Amino acid sequence: MKKTLLTPSMGYYRANLHCHSTVSDGKKTPEELKEFYRSHGYSAVAFTDHQAFITHNDLTDDTFVALNGYELDANDPSGSGKTCHICFVALDPENDLDVCYHRTKYFWGNSAGYRDKVHFDENAPDFERVYSHEGINEMIKRGRDGGFFVTYNHPTWSLESYPEYSGYKGMNAMEITNYASQVEGYDDDNGHAYDDILRGGERIFCVSTDDNHNHIPDNDPRSDSFGGYVMINAPKLGYRELTSALENGQFYASTGTSKHVGPEIRSLDFEDGKVYITTSAVRNIALITCSRACRLAEAAFGETINAASFDVGANETWFRIVVTDKDGYKAYTNAYFLDELNK
Repeated sequence: MKKTLLTPSMGYYRANLHCHSTVSDGKKTPEELKEFYRSHGYSAVAFTDHQAFITHNDLTDDTFVALNGYELDANDPSGSGKTCHICFVALDPENDLDVCYHRTKYFWGNSAGYRDKVHFDENAPDFERVYSHEGINEMIKRGRDGGFFVTYNHPTWSLESYPEYSGYKGMNAMEITNYASQVEGYDDDNGHAYDDILRGGERIFCVSTDDNHNHIPDNDPRSDSFGGYVMINAPKLGYRELTSALENGQFYASTGTSKHVGPEIRSLDFEDGKVYITTSAVRNIALITCSRACRLAEAAFGETINAASFDVGANETWFRIVVTDKDGYKAYTNAYFLDELNK
């Protein structure tokens, strides 16, 4: 039976799922960010300022959706520099409840000025953040139970490796790339970490994000906007339509710059043990699997391809696809699990 994994007949909406404004440590106001991103072809931005969960529904209109969220962190008290950062993006625009609130801790910088605007359960005790598998997993659980799309952020920048992230359970997705980290010099292309987590039994998606703060001039090549995004495959532009697609993995991740739109994945289908993909003009298309049965479709020197098909072995647990254009920019599908595709 044919399974359509990405549907060309529906729209694709470009979104940045990790963004900082003047509510925390970003340079641009939420209003400025809306216009900045919309002028570069974006349909949505998740405003995920540090600590302060402030909604921006007033910025949503017929051409743009402001997704509401915030970023939390837990830091290793030993002084190692290790930290875990997680974004919560509300699935419903009316959800404005901070599910990990503490009355006296964690707010810093501009976010401290928004403490009295944050809504929380006044009957609940303060939530203490703990840098451990159990502590991080409790944050993730609270986010999921509280109606948020939960992402694990920039493991390379966070100095986290397999012993840390292999114990994190229950997130919706992880950042396969984080553009702000990359323009600072970090090798934050985290395909290996994504594969580790998948092989550990988690069924999660992957996102590319900016994590922009915009302290570097917009025309500087090190500007941290427009380098990581998701293309959400949804029937129309609306808050719940976008978040429903995120929940269901109806999107792919891509990378580029303000001067270069990244590679596109136009269709993705699975039928009778074979995956079929069409793309924009690219240099190669790679099938990544849970075993050594990876494959590569490569254009001849100086040429490009825009489609490939791969056999996926019946004994594989999952597969994903990475597309690379002639300039080295990549697009990433989510991982797909054969037991689900063969139902």
